[in-house]
Amino acid sequence: MQESSNRPLHGANESGLQYAKHIKYWRRNLKTYLPHHYTSNDSNRLTLGFFILSALDILGDLQPALSAEERQGYIKWVYSCQIPTGGFRGSPGTDFGSLRNDGNAVWDPPTVPATYFALGTLALLGDDLQGVKRREILIWLTRMQRPDGSFGETLGLGDRIEGGNDTRFGYLSTGIRWMLRGTVEGPVDGVPDVDVDQFVKCIRDSETYDGGISEDSLHEAHAGFTCCAVSALSLVDRLPLPANFAPKADDRIRGVSNLPLMLHWLTARQTMTLDEEDALDTYADETDSTATCHDGHAFLPHNYTSEAGRKSIESQPTSHFEMSWVGMNGRANKIADTCYAWWSCAPLKLLGHLELVNKKPIRRWLLDKTQHIVGGFGKLPGYPPDIYHSYLGLITLSMFGETGLQDVDPALCISTRAKEHLESLPWRKAVVGEPEPSKAETVPDLSYMTITGG
Repeated sequence: MQESSNRPLHGANESGLQYAKHIKYWRRNLKTYLPHHYTSNDSNRLTLGFFILSALDILGDLQPALSAEERQGYIKWVYSCQIPTGGFRGSPGTDFGSLRNDGNAVWDPPTVPATYFALGTLALLGDDLQGVKRREILIWLTRMQRPDGSFGETLGLGDRIEGGNDTRFGYLSTGIRWMLRGTVEGPVDGVPDVDVDQFVKCIRDSETYDGGISEDSLHEAHAGFTCCAVSALSLVDRLPLPANFAPKADDRIRGVSNLPLMLHWLTARQTMTLDEEDALDTYADETDSTATCHDGHAFLPHNYTSEAGRKSIESQPTSHFEMSWVGMNGRANKIADTCYAWWSCAPLKLLGHLELVNKKPIRRWLLDKTQHIVGGFGKLPGYPPDIYHSYLGLITLSMFGETGLQDVDPALCISTRAKEHLESLPWRKAVVGEPEPSKAETVPDLSYMTITGG
């Protein structure tokens, strides 16, 4: 169950989300040219579009922001990025149009990230995905999986799988699979399935000694890889069983071999090292106190405070810092970063243990430290807002139950409204084996996504 957005985490004197400024920020990104810094990301235009539209959806502003004609135009644009043989390109920049042939097709390939964000964007806009080459995508997806179970980003020369073998592409691939066929395993209508068991084994082989997940068990654990792995396991219904967490209790291979260790690693991502100056090494010098410095050795909770720091406040009634702001980092001994509030807390939510972190000081960190005066969120305190960090900061607050924001699904990183729209599509119901609802049954309210023009 998602936490209700009607349960505020704050009192009357707490910092607040500047809704009007955030809406203005995201509408500006949608309606005008992006800053020149995004030029190098033109090949990822579908990804940027997804973040922008999804942010407006979470803010409850997607319908007011778009006319029916604009909505239909965006849907048409997404379909223009579809490759004839299945999958989506990241932007129209590589489209050869009528000049496309077998010889130059390798320079205009579909990619796993673009396909995921294209499907997600169509769901946000209320499209029925009838124009999506679903069979072709699912067949192509099987070609993106390596023998070790991992997934790549795209196919290169000679159908070589290109891209990293970390959990990012595995997550996006399982997201595509979930959107087009749910969690049904095995062939469907003659379309083969990916090797789910081998994928789960690949994730288990990437678990590190301290409980996190990386590209390899001998590499440093990373919150982004861990979140992608847990989300992917959720999308293929292979999370640990809640009763006893036994990996094979139901004769299916499940991920996360040591759940308590992973939970410990995720909660250890809380830090009071909030900006670059905090990261300076002041251990044992005269500034080493929780009242004046919050560097790497002063992590949560209080009993991890250095001895010098403890003595500095021993005679004081309270420390002015009081752990009012707590950020999240992505690796041990790193400073806090807006995006890691999502990458560290979303897997806790999916694993059913978000209560292990105190959401209030994380919320204060986002709103007081990285929420920008013009709207959006920056990566670190004092940084300008950018689309990536602004989206993950916003969706984290939504997952925390921020008043006025739409509920979100932590696995898909999208609103529950968009997810319910996908689940309501008749063709998908037929694939996953769900009966058509009768008129008397309650169906999701999707009126905000209805297209009345075009």
